[in-house]
Amino acid sequence: MYAILRKEFNSFLNSPVAYVVIGVFLVATGLFVWVFPDSSVLDYGFADLQTLFNMAPWIFLFLIPAITMRTFAEEKKAGTIELLLTRPLTDGQIIGGKYLACLLLALLALLPTLLYYYSVYRLGNPEGNIDSAATVGSYIGLVLLAAVFAAIGIFASAITRDQIIAFLVAVVGCFLVYSGFDSLASVFDGTPAYYIGQLGIAAHYRDISKGLIDSRDLTYFFSLIIGLLLATRLVLQSRNW
Repeated sequence: MYAILRKEFNSFLNSPVAYVVIGVFLVATGLFVWVFPDSSVLDYGFADLQTLFNMAPWIFLFLIPAITMRTFAEEKKAGTIELLLTRPLTDGQIIGGKYLACLLLALLALLPTLLYYYSVYRLGNPEGNIDSAATVGSYIGLVLLAAVFAAIGIFASAITRDQIIAFLVAVVGCFLVYSGFDSLASVFDGTPAYYIGQLGIAAHYRDISKGLIDSRDLTYFFSLIIGLLLATRLVLQSRNW
């Protein structure tokens, strides 16, 4: 699995994909956090990074499918998928290696935003006047959200040989899982609205972003990731049916 991870990650670094993804993410978040007056921390007057954590999921919703769309679709189109699957590797190792490479690239794009935290920390009055616990929770939530989006993207790439279709399916899937249940919950009132909302990522992401790491939220994220990776494995195994 490490060999697959290294191969996939190096292929990202040897192509414009990694640099475009990181550049687009940092430019987009930077504009919202520091430049646009409606969302700028400098104009907002409060030392927090809520703008970053509100916008990052929507940016990831497009960028992560752009990373994952080639993982299996390109192999199928090039005819190298059979060669890959005949190597002394299990389906789980192949999926795990590709998945971790995609997730690692997404986290690499997120890493420079720690400078935002440092800047807001220093700009606070008094210095350090920022809710660090909530910030750490928000970063953890964003990592988990990226992990789910990457799993959706890997699955989408496994079910088609066309990268564009894989990208579109992943974007729609990420949108439905992130925002679809919230939209559906708004149609209902009371208890039904609460339980429908709990089926989506947004509710759990908001809870973790408050700095409260609940085992129920972690269970939700990890169950979704494992379920999607197992579904991807089932798609690959269907070649033997």
